Amino acid sequence: REYSPKTEECKKISLEEINTSIDSETSSFSINKNTIALGTGLSETVPTCGQVDTPKRRKMEFADGLVKESSSCGEDTPSKKRKLDTETVSEEKGSGDDEGISKKRRMETDDFPKDEASTGYGTQERRKIGLEDAPEKQKILEEGHSSAVAAHYNELQEVGLEKRSQSRIFYLRNFNNWMKSVLIGEFLENLRQKKKRDISVLDLGCGKGGDLLKWKKGRINKLVCTDIADVSVKQCQQRYEDMKNRRDNEYIFNAEFITADCSKELLIDKFHDPEMCFDICSCQFVCHYSFESYEQADTMLRNACERLSPGGYFIGTTPNSFELIRRLETSETESFGNEIYTVKFQKKGSYPLFGCKYDFKLEGVVDVPEFLVYFPLLTEMVKKYNMKLVYKKTFLEFYEEKIKNNENKMLLKRMQALEPYPADENSKLTSEKVDDYEHAAKYMKNSQVRLPLGTLSKSEWEATSIYLVFAFEKQQ
Repeated sequence: REYSPKTEECKKISLEEINTSIDSETSSFSINKNTIALGTGLSETVPTCGQVDTPKRRKMEFADGLVKESSSCGEDTPSKKRKLDTETVSEEKGSGDDEGISKKRRMETDDFPKDEASTGYGTQERRKIGLEDAPEKQKILEEGHSSAVAAHYNELQEVGLEKRSQSRIFYLRNFNNWMKSVLIGEFLENLRQKKKRDISVLDLGCGKGGDLLKWKKGRINKLVCTDIADVSVKQCQQRYEDMKNRRDNEYIFNAEFITADCSKELLIDKFHDPEMCFDICSCQFVCHYSFESYEQADTMLRNACERLSPGGYFIGTTPNSFELIRRLETSETESFGNEIYTVKFQKKGSYPLFGCKYDFKLEGVVDVPEFLVYFPLLTEMVKKYNMKLVYKKTFLEFYEEKIKNNENKMLLKRMQALEPYPADENSKLTSEKVDDYEHAAKYMKNSQVRLPLGTLSKSEWEATSIYLVFAFEKQQ
């Protein structure tokens, strides 16, 4: 079942207002570090209305009983409301206590994308990685953007599952995590349909190991995890060791861990086996850090694509440049957002292909500069490594396509990726803004549905709908 949020009139943004330097009629073009501006409709057009408010593009599907009504009672707190429902979440092998969830509470929400606060995957005393040796923040900032990114993620503190469940963006993070789970699962299945058996994966920007459980469930054979943040890599490795040592007799992939700036260093020089090839390179919420310059973006893409086997995939998630610019141009200032997220550009009207910096903040988990990734440019750059675009969807388009599958729908439920609406008498909604659930209330009145519905608050949807998913395939 679907609802359409309230429609609001939006100003149409014409790409002709954006500085141009690329001939839009050219089917392919040469890219060099002197190319500086967005082209006029290179292969996309800026949408005429915002993702959050366009009815035809803003549908969210609710299945009857998609989110089970909680059987728990207690205080009027978010943590009580979101207490993991052991009746809803089945006990699964391979998702046990090492992820910081008791055997009665095992569920897949443990793995979060890199741009989220922490994984909370075990006893904090066991997991503590000291930050005493980290350089002073000011010194790091002076060393450049890459060091600032590393410092930011190194300094994120681990929190337990209960504290994470009280987060204002609890459901948003679970929703993003569901998107990654479905994307990864689909392309692992594609490989198996090609009769691929021993699957090797490069996790580019692995963070603290949020996707380790996905790779285990995907039954891969080899994983290389790499990230710029050394503390995150250590925590990722510790998490892997805990999974490996668990007494569940389940096979787990072999893994190696590398601390490196993939936009400045060649990973092939750091692999245990320099001749290693991969079937998938996964780059989740990370590409945008590399587009500071042509050289950095190219190095990142070389690391991602050069060692892929023919038929292999480069998959990921990244901000949609067209949506970012659309929201900026309709804003009265150089920034936009809400109480959950903010995006601040240095100025409007000029958007260089490389080094177009903006500051991105997401409630409690991200506060670091990023760079605009103009997707037609990315598509052209990977051709150098014999890659072809095979899949690209906005988060909304991806959701609407994949939720039609019953397995994906059940996974959405297990991962608590949508918030129950309305709240029961023993709980309260995540957002206290009056109009944040207006869309759900309107849908509920106009439809005969079993309650509660599953939804995201309008504020959370605005934050997550700036992203898109993509997949490139290595050609023969």
